[in-house]
Amino acid sequence: MLIHERFSTAYETLVRLILPEGLLEYFELIAVRPCESGQLNIYLEEKNLAPAGYDKQQLESKGFLPETAFQDFPIRGHKVALCIKRRRWELKSTGAVITRDCNLYLRSWQQCSVTYHKCFLKKRLMLLTALFTCAG
Repeated sequence: MLIHERFSTAYETLVRLILPEGLLEYFELIAVRPCESGQLNIYLEEKNLAPAGYDKQQLESKGFLPETAFQDFPIRGHKVALCIKRRRWELKSTGAVITRDCNLYLRSWQQCSVTYHKCFLKKRLMLLTALFTCAG
């Protein structure tokens, strides 16, 4: 295995652990930039994959919708925003604008959020219990 391949595999593994589950199925990581405020902005663009029910030959990519930012869970004390550009396509036969149903990936993020929240709160409670037990 080449060094580049090992780095690429390690990089992808790390990114998949940090980002909401399933996100990289639909989006490509474009950039990660810290702001002066300390917030970490993670930029993603939707892949050029035809939405369900359409053949790629029927569609022509017409760029992206305006970027939308979603607050995500902090990473190492930094606020995190997922800055997402959703793709739009034009149906060649009619000129109608098509976008992917964003509920597909939003449901998996919400489910991931609930699971993370429960785990986070449980660990926080265990830590507080241990601290008060030691202090008392």
